[in-house]
This record gives sequence, C-alpha cells and structure tokens, in this order.
Amino acid sequence: MRSPTDRRQPQKSDIRRTAILESLDHHLRESGFDALNIADVTRRAGVTRSAFYFYFENKAAAVAALLEPMYDDGFMARDLLSSTDRPPRARIRGMLDALLDTVDEHRYLLQAMLEARATSAAVRTLWDDARESFVPSVAAMINGERSGGRAPAGTAPDVLASLLLEFNDRLMERYTVGGRLSRDDLLSGAETIWLRTIYAEDGA
Repeated sequence: MRSPTDRRQPQKSDIRRTAILESLDHHLRESGFDALNIADVTRRAGVTRSAFYFYFENKAAAVAALLEPMYDDGFMARDLLSSTDRPPRARIRGMLDALLDTVDEHRYLLQAMLEARATSAAVRTLWDDARESFVPSVAAMINGERSGGRAPAGTAPDVLASLLLEFNDRLMERYTVGGRLSRDDLLSGAETIWLRTIYAEDGA
C-alpha cells in the first residue's frame, strides 16, 4: 500500500524511494521530526534532494508514507472488535490493547506523525480518512448488536462509530506523548467508555 501523499505511482523496483524511507526512519529515531533535515536524509540515502521531492511534497508527507505498515495493525484491531462470537468486554479490551501495542512498537513514528499532522493539511486529511475508513465496519457491528438484542437502540450507529474512533485517536495520542495516567488507567477508562456507549452498561 502506498501513501496517498506520494507524488508518484509505484514503480516495479523503486529502490530510491525505499532508500529515502529507510534513511528517514533512521533520522527520526535519532533526532525526531523537528530536527529532521531533508539534506541529511537524502545524503544518507545516496540520492539528490530533487529525488526526494520527486516522491514527496515535504518531510511530513514522507513521514506519512512510513506509517503504511501500521494500517495492518488497524485492520487487526478492527477484526478483534468485530468478532461478535466473543463477549463485548473481551472484544473491546482486545481492540484497545492492540491499539496501544501499536503505539509501543511505533512510538517514535507516531510522535513524528502527530507533529506532521499539525503542519500539513495533506497529512491531516490522510489521518482523518484512515480513521473514517473504519466507521462502516464499527457501525455495522453496533447495528448487529442492536438487532441481536445485545445492545439498546439509540443514536445512529455511524455517529457513535465516528465519535468512538475519534476517541481512540485521542487515546493513542495521549499514550504516545505520555501523561499522569498509566497504560492500565487508559485501558480501563477507554473500555468503560466503549461499553457504556454501545451497551449502556459495563458489559459482560
């Protein structure tokens, strides 16, 4: 999967793009997004600045491309939530655990993405579109739970799904940047919010 912020379509053997992203990853680990310098990235990658801009509009767009492998983590979390053969609490806890595991594995990238999102409209749109792409499946799960008598009727499922996913967005951001609440605190609180929003109770 290629990032929508890429300026060019994929080539059969795109060695230069791979070299740029590997160099970018190295520099993000060492110095973070603010200190990131495109000249240093291209020097380490063995390409010219014009080669960088051939693929990416700016460093924010390149950071967005680095997050491509994380989309698979999002699909896994969605599948955990949608497996309605398991109790609600187990499904929701599994989904939330998977999201925070993703942060643990890619924290430096998420920190860079948060900074990139603040400065690039294209990256903000990419982030929002990725989140919104999960709304239909979460809304279908809510609707199915209501149809099966396991959840009460209420606000439109797509509205609830959109707001809950925005909440997850904020949860991942808080866990990425840190704060006074521990991982267990965040998980416990988030689990309660999901369960009470969908099931109007703490769930089984």
